[in-house]
Amino acid sequence: MNADQQHFVVAFKSDKMGSGDDQLGSLLIKAYINTLVENDNKPAALVFYNAGVLLAAEDSDTAPALQVLEEQGVELLLCGTCVEFFDLKQRLAAGTISNMYAISDTLSSTGHVIYP
Repeated sequence: MNADQQHFVVAFKSDKMGSGDDQLGSLLIKAYINTLVENDNKPAALVFYNAGVLLAAEDSDTAPALQVLEEQGVELLLCGTCVEFFDLKQRLAAGTISNMYAISDTLSSTGHVIYP
C-alpha cells in the first residue's frame, strides 16, 4: 500500500446495496464487489453480518468475485451467528466463519469503514 492509499474495511450488512428495489440492490452489490476485484487499492478486510453473509454462499452471484478477493489476500470475516441463522455453514464459497469479537476488532482498528 503506498502512502496515498488508506487502510479500510468494507462491511456488508445486507446482500443488497442501498434501499428501494431489491433487484436493483442485488445488481449494485454485485457490481461493487466485482469492482473491488479490479481496484488497485484493496480493502484490508471484508466483514459480513446479518443478510450480508448470503453474499458468500455458493449459489450467490458474488461468490466468484469474493473467492478472487480472498486469493488476492483480502480477509473475509463472516459472522458465525448469522451463518448459523441462515443455515449456510455447508454452503459457503468464501470467507472465514468468525465471531463478533473479531468483527468488532477489525472494524475498530481500521482507518475507514465503508458500508455499501
